[in-house]
Amino acid sequence: MVKFMNNKKYKNLIIDVDGVMTDGKFYYSHDGKVMKAFGADDHDALSILKNYINIIFVTGDKKGFKISKKRITSHMGFPLYLVSTVQRVEWIQKRFELNKSIYIGDGFFDYLVMQKVGYSLTPNNSANFTKKKANHVLKRSGGDRAIAEACLFILKKFFNISNFSKLNLKSKKMSGTWSI
Repeated sequence: MVKFMNNKKYKNLIIDVDGVMTDGKFYYSHDGKVMKAFGADDHDALSILKNYINIIFVTGDKKGFKISKKRITSHMGFPLYLVSTVQRVEWIQKRFELNKSIYIGDGFFDYLVMQKVGYSLTPNNSANFTKKKANHVLKRSGGDRAIAEACLFILKKFFNISNFSKLNLKSKKMSGTWSI
């Protein structure tokens, strides 16, 4: 267990997908929801952070769940759960200690979770009342490297890691790791 600078021990990072990992837009055709736009660099930053904290994703988007699952679970290797936005506090509380969890959300009901967890962050383009409830507002927008920024912020604030060039990245599988 890692001791944090603020003497709290955060064990879990719970991330809302839509509007945080994505730009928050849903792309529809006559066949229904067909795609979501995910941001660059987020996977690499999460690959570093996962060595320090348990990372879980949630989405309330039932119709787009297969799209999110393809990116989050199949491509990135993180667990993803379909959880109604109005039931998130209870869902998190049944599985994790609220005061030992960090939450990143942007939406209408995410402020309910932010009031209960140990620490919360939100992208810059989230709802104004959500920004007011978050402990920290990121400079980046959802789907535009907000999670990468959040990961670096968490590493620095809670794990006292500010010199990212000293991290051993050779042993980690990053999104840019591929061969011809």
